[in-house]
Amino acid sequence: MRGWNAIWAVLRWVFFAGLILVSTGIFAVTLLVLHTASNLPKLPQDLSRIIETPQSRVYNASGQVVMHLGERESVPLARVSPDFINAIVATEDHLFFQHHGINKLRTLKALYVTLFEPGRVEGASTITQQLAKNLFFSFEQSFSRKFKELLVSFQIEATHSKAEILEVYINQIHFGAGAQGVEKAADTFFGKSARELTLSEAALLAGLPKSPSAYNPFYHMDRALKRRQVVLQRMKDTGYISEDETVLAASDIPELNREKRDARSGSYFLDALIKSLIDAYGENVVYRGGIRVYATLESRLQELAKTSLRQGLERLDQEMGVSDENAPRPQGALVAIEPATGAVRAMVGGRDYFESEFNRATNARRQAGSGFKPFVYYTAFDTQDLHPGSRMTDRPVRIPVPGAPDWQPKNFERGFQGDMVLKTAMTRSVNTIAAQLVQLTGPGAVIDTARKCGITSPLQDVFSIALGTAGVTPLEMAAAFSVFADLGNRHDPFLFWRVEDAYGRVLFEHIVQARPVLDPGTAYQVVDMMKAVVDTGSGRRVREHGFTQPCAGKTGTSNNFMDAWFTGFTPALCTSVWIGYDRQARLADKNGVGITGGRGAAPIWAQFMRQATADEPERNFPVPEEIRFESIDPETGCRIDARTSRPKITVAVKKGQTLCGETVR
Repeated sequence: MRGWNAIWAVLRWVFFAGLILVSTGIFAVTLLVLHTASNLPKLPQDLSRIIETPQSRVYNASGQVVMHLGERESVPLARVSPDFINAIVATEDHLFFQHHGINKLRTLKALYVTLFEPGRVEGASTITQQLAKNLFFSFEQSFSRKFKELLVSFQIEATHSKAEILEVYINQIHFGAGAQGVEKAADTFFGKSARELTLSEAALLAGLPKSPSAYNPFYHMDRALKRRQVVLQRMKDTGYISEDETVLAASDIPELNREKRDARSGSYFLDALIKSLIDAYGENVVYRGGIRVYATLESRLQELAKTSLRQGLERLDQEMGVSDENAPRPQGALVAIEPATGAVRAMVGGRDYFESEFNRATNARRQAGSGFKPFVYYTAFDTQDLHPGSRMTDRPVRIPVPGAPDWQPKNFERGFQGDMVLKTAMTRSVNTIAAQLVQLTGPGAVIDTARKCGITSPLQDVFSIALGTAGVTPLEMAAAFSVFADLGNRHDPFLFWRVEDAYGRVLFEHIVQARPVLDPGTAYQVVDMMKAVVDTGSGRRVREHGFTQPCAGKTGTSNNFMDAWFTGFTPALCTSVWIGYDRQARLADKNGVGITGGRGAAPIWAQFMRQATADEPERNFPVPEEIRFESIDPETGCRIDARTSRPKITVAVKKGQTLCGETVR
């Protein structure tokens, strides 16, 4: 009996303790609700005002608005196809007409994930809750914000009808392609009003909000149709359509409004910027958040870049005898970057954006040819006892390759010039000497240098890397050469300085931070050689086309003249130009002569840079303290009297290096 009394006492203690805990919990939750409710944003009486955030705006470097994002046109529910209404409810919130703001099971699951899976915050995402998000502009995924959304959802449901909620919701959804709201989406994708949407079209639209870019039917119709099948199945499962209607709609391929396409930016730069913003913040924030984006774009330079590239390609058409408008024509790209910051000032990804929106500046990986040699020479100077005055011999080269035929690189001129110093070899772009250098350093070391400079494309560990057989983009080349322009300091390229929310609060601000990745003295030696490329070497057309400011650069021509490059820089601006066919055909003039980087790309670079820097004071590259300039014999590499009439060349060598056994002081 005494044992039963003890058990009963324990049970009573547990009961009262539990009662106290439950009461305390209820009291705590009540306090939390009251406290949170006092800080909730005010719900507008007219629910449609909940989506009246200002359009997102993009400003250029001068503070001028260059683009608005998130244009929409609201329509009443009665002017929307019932098929679309059923499709969006079935897909996004099939219990919308039964719940009072939240889906209890989905809320419990989301709460479990948030509490017990660190780093994840999941939402229950009813239509009402998605609408409630529009009152919050912090964009962070936090429990506090989710809880506030929950309370606002209850408030919305208590004060507005389901029809009112649904009408506002379908007018604020982002469908991609610049389309905000169902009316805008119907017009953009199908050239009709929301009232006229068929079941097939309505189901396709209802599938887009999950990932507007990934399912954009203009570019990914196969994905959009697979997503539509999910929507149709949901509609069938929830009783909105029959099996026969499902099969019939699934067999229909909607005809897109090809004339309108989408709300295009008209600018390769802005397309790249929007993609970068979406990657960082998501499409909802970019198109619905009313954000302000301060871009690095200099509109004057952008227009100059477009004009220079277009005119240069038109000149090339004439040289190549391309007169038929329907015949394939060479394409091009131009990227201009500020070396001291990494800010992208101009970007053009093709000859005509409205003919082809494919951005070759960021997405086309093409062989750089000899444009890759600066990485080779820097690596050789950095790892071997070599410098611009070191002597090597232009001769036949045979490099054994395990499991493959020996590599035997040829010079552009198909001949050999004998002994020369490395500065001359770079100036003349001698392939056999670049091959000998990579044999000394190993291709892996050259790849390491390229990676330090910001080349991110795949690079094969092969000896031919010395001659630029790897595919790279113009944006990468401009960014990588900017490291030489800033004497070894790397600034990764970026497209916007700052992002603010609708209330002016800073969401992001770019802080310029230099990362020293190359030795300044060695980097200057490569720069000095690239100056000679422009003044007397393969890039001399830059001077012939009237660009007179101090600059450095390197031409590039890939195998069989498939690609023509020129990447060069002043201390203030680094620009890369690429020319080639999209389908990799040979660039040749009417006489069958191949078009080189010096002939095809350098004139475009010169025209752009001449106008881009016209108002800037002339600046030369700063010379590191350890650099000495020596006059030497171009064949032997030995010192020579600067006053002599004999052929000579000036090279930049570092204090302590040797010339024909003589130490430089």
